[in-house]
Amino acid sequence: MPLTKDPLTSRERVRLSLQPQVTDRIPIAMVCSGINYPASQEFERFLIRERGISLNAYLDSFIDIQSVEPPYVGPARPPGTDVWGVHRKAQSYGPAAYDEIDVHPLAGATSIADLQRYPWPNPDWFDTSTFAAHLDHLQSRKERCLMIHNGNIFETSWYMRGFEQIFLDLALDPEFAHALFQRVTDYYCAYFRKLLEAADGRVDLAFTADDLGGQTGLLMSLETWEDLIKPCHARLNKVVHEFGVKVIYHSDGSIAQAVPGLIDMGIDVLQALQFSAQGMDPLDLKSRFGQRLCFEGGVSVQTTLPFGTPEDVRQEVRHLIRILGKGGGYILGPSHAIQAGTPPENIYAMFETALHYGEIH
Repeated sequence: MPLTKDPLTSRERVRLSLQPQVTDRIPIAMVCSGINYPASQEFERFLIRERGISLNAYLDSFIDIQSVEPPYVGPARPPGTDVWGVHRKAQSYGPAAYDEIDVHPLAGATSIADLQRYPWPNPDWFDTSTFAAHLDHLQSRKERCLMIHNGNIFETSWYMRGFEQIFLDLALDPEFAHALFQRVTDYYCAYFRKLLEAADGRVDLAFTADDLGGQTGLLMSLETWEDLIKPCHARLNKVVHEFGVKVIYHSDGSIAQAVPGLIDMGIDVLQALQFSAQGMDPLDLKSRFGQRLCFEGGVSVQTTLPFGTPEDVRQEVRHLIRILGKGGGYILGPSHAIQAGTPPENIYAMFETALHYGEIH
């Protein structure tokens, strides 16, 4: 039975779910997700035809988590270049494009001295002087669970270094890899602290990430991850927890082997939940870790959403809510970005089934 007959705000719904408690309906979010073009365009046409509502208005009516960040006021950057010096270039997939990295600024670094000379980003490049007022304005319109981001330590490091090169570093020069990870962690600790101090209790979640898994297992040995990367996230999570904020952690792939370590390093919510990957079973994860861990995501963007029928989607959503949502502790959403070619009827079936599950169960 629902906790209360009165509608909860999105913030209340997520907070209760993470305790965990059963709420008025399952929370719904698009964490580390979105609807890629042209699927978003097709879905909007569907919504206008069937409901007389725009895509933004439809999502705004029920999405429970909203990402927030302060404005950038740092040095001017070349187009396509982020604060780390990583440059991305649009790569077409036909109807639209993805931004793919074409410049890894530390690809040529050979020593720790090269890291010391590199122009690292500064948290002061972001203006938090009006952050609290901005959050109050957002909440005055509709109170949601607010989430800061990004905190992806290993990923940021390989963005700067190159995917192949970072694995060579792990194997051949772990001292260099350690120094790089520490630099990146220093920044994220300072950045998150700055934002959370400015937010002064207005933020409930901090998004962190590192894709650790492929389709069949971890991308590196568990020992390597525990020695070099896990301590960095533990340090960042400690900062977040100082402010009473929960840590939501994203990883794609087959990562069941690492879940005990993820809990040990201080995550509160495991996000993405790629159940089509090897060993990622929702019942197993809930039964083994549901007392210590909450979950977000799970509806497959690899199989069910793009290739199933609306009834397939409805069945998967109900299945995930029955298992992961038992007793609370589950926020439903797609397992990643919804890709071009995904039928709008399937996207609609996912959201509507989640919204009305309690009425039919």
